[in-house]
Order: sequence, then C-alpha cells, then structure tokens
Amino acid sequence: MDQIYAIGDVHGHLDKLDQAIDWIERDGGRDAPIVFVGDLVDRGPDSRGVIQRIIDAQAQGRDWTVIKGNHDRMFEWFLQSPPQHDPHLMVGMSWLHAQLGGLETLASYGVDVTPKQTRLSQAHLEALAAVPATHQRFLRDLPLFHVRGDVLFVHAGIRYDRDLPAQSETDLLWLRQDPKAAPERISWRYLVHGHTPIAQPKRTGQIINIDGGAAFGRALCPIVIEGADVFVLNERGREAICQE
Repeated sequence: MDQIYAIGDVHGHLDKLDQAIDWIERDGGRDAPIVFVGDLVDRGPDSRGVIQRIIDAQAQGRDWTVIKGNHDRMFEWFLQSPPQHDPHLMVGMSWLHAQLGGLETLASYGVDVTPKQTRLSQAHLEALAAVPATHQRFLRDLPLFHVRGDVLFVHAGIRYDRDLPAQSETDLLWLRQDPKAAPERISWRYLVHGHTPIAQPKRTGQIINIDGGAAFGRALCPIVIEGADVFVLNERGREAICQE
C-alpha cells in the first residue's frame, strides 16, 4: 500500500495539531493522506479551532479522514435535544465533569460554565446557540472506523471474536484494547487506535497505539505506515516506532 499518516487523540490542542501536520507535510507533502483516530475535543484549550481546522482542510480537498472518538460523541450527544448522557461514564459523572474536559470545550465556543454552577439546561441552551451548525453536523457524521488498504483505524478497540460489521459502537469508542490478548494473526496488516494514553506511540505485533498523551502535556506525534514499516514523526523526521 502507499504511505498513510495517522494522528492520535488531539484533545483540543490546536498548536500541537498544527505541529503534527507540519511534520507530516515535511515528510509526505501537502497532499499526504491523514487519518485521525478521534477525540478531537475536550481537555485542551481550543476544541473549536481543531474542528474548524479539519473542516477547512476537507473543504479544500485535503485527504483527511476523521473517525469518531468517545469524547467527540459525548460532545455530539450533549448538543442533542434533550442532551443524551453516555451510560459508559461512571455513576454521577457527566460530560461537564471537571475531569472530562467538556467545560474547556464549551469555553472554546465562548460558553463559560463554572463547575460550581453547572446547570445542564442553561449550558445546553448556550451551547446550541454557540456551536455552529457545521460543527454539529461534522460531529454527527463522523464514522466509527476506517479501512485504508489493509490497515484498520478505530478510536478505541475491537472484539477479536467478531467481524467488523458486528462490532458495537460502544466497544469501538470505549474498549481498552489489549494487544497481548490479540490472536496470533488478525485480518489486517495493522490495527491502529488511540483512546488509551501511553508515553509515546507503540507497536505491539499488529496493534499500534498512537495516543501519546497529548491531553496530558505530551507531544502529538503522528505516524506513517509504508508497507510493513511504521515510523513516528517528530522534529527530526522519521524514527522507528517503539515496539514490544
């Protein structure tokens, strides 16, 4: 297959996204195909800017594919009328809980909701007025997985005992992928996912985790897959991905 680039969980960090795109363009040019594995929003300061950057790029014809992450779905569901709660969250926790990053996402749209006065109805009304319809539609239309050649991209993980069409949406968005539980061979050359933050992108057999923890202060390091070879991109160029 031709080379394909992938970017892990951005989590509202537009500056890190722009840096990652610069590294990709230096390596593969402006027309390089990029797959984003979801979680564009929450925790970082500019979720609005991240979404707009991608919408603009796609409108310009850039080959950028984005799949939905669990944080993207939480934001999407909050914008429904009435707001929908993600049942996978811990009891008593909502998207507006301080640990999840929804407050930062709303702030990027000019909606200021402090934790002490988190009134769901008021925050919801202000969010509907502040979030552009193009952003709401973008979130709704994100696919749950993407297959490019012989590489499968998902946000979180899959059940190895099920075919791809039989995977549940909750698993694709929430499952903590355990690469050591994978069978000796899976159907794709590689399964690329995010969701589970680690110190740096890592390959374990055919499983590649690219959530390098940008939400927690680390760099957003994209990868490039070229045939069987996998590299991480940084300011120095290509480096072999960490393997175990």
